[in-house]
Amino acid sequence: MFSLTNKTALVTGGGSGIGRAIATLFARQGAAVTILDLDEKGAVATSEEITNAGGQANYILCNVSDQAAVKAAVTQLPAIHILVNNAGVAHVGTAENTSVEDFSRIFEINVKGIYNCLHEVIPVMKTTGGVILNMASIASSVGITDRFAYSMSKGAVVGMTLSTARDFMAAGIRCNCISPARVHTPFVDGFIAKNYPGKEAEMFEKLSKSQPIGRMGQVDEIAALALYLCSDEASFITGNDYPIDGGFINLNN
Repeated sequence: MFSLTNKTALVTGGGSGIGRAIATLFARQGAAVTILDLDEKGAVATSEEITNAGGQANYILCNVSDQAAVKAAVTQLPAIHILVNNAGVAHVGTAENTSVEDFSRIFEINVKGIYNCLHEVIPVMKTTGGVILNMASIASSVGITDRFAYSMSKGAVVGMTLSTARDFMAAGIRCNCISPARVHTPFVDGFIAKNYPGKEAEMFEKLSKSQPIGRMGQVDEIAALALYLCSDEASFITGNDYPIDGGFINLNN
């Protein structure tokens, strides 16, 4: 089950965190993986991890907010059976203190970046059919303190997912999204170290317990859900948002 043999997968932001876990798992399941990332060091590391394990991988340095760059990257690939729109950035702030520059930056990467990839990949995917998986967040479903711009962007991801699923169903393209709660990634460690120096362990424990299950998610858990949704076993699933949140949305009261 869950074989991706003879499938080509494009994973944005595959150089670290959730994207890296998805890329490596998809490769272990037989997919030929292409990583789109701005971080060359991370992209190289993921690609080498895959190839050293006997898998197929390459990387293309690309800013997903630049449509011309995305187009140039996509034209290098003969086929794309799976697209995982994972690249994104976070932001802390309210509607009052979020600058227009930060708001625009979040929109350009988290919203326009996904649009650019959809715009360029769908014409390729229409020839074979395929699967698109977008990375949303629980911030698209519930109010989270100081996440105004980030929540805006992830709400847009869910909307784009539903529209894409409806518009291209007849072309044999499925589209879903995943909404994680807090997941333990290098970004989280860096955020805590930067904002809470000397209190890293205390803040890690506090952030972990904000999920009712009592811990953060692991990147491999997110990757496992991604694998299922992108596999043939999920061929009856499209147009859905899947929280993977340790009970955050429904049990956090």
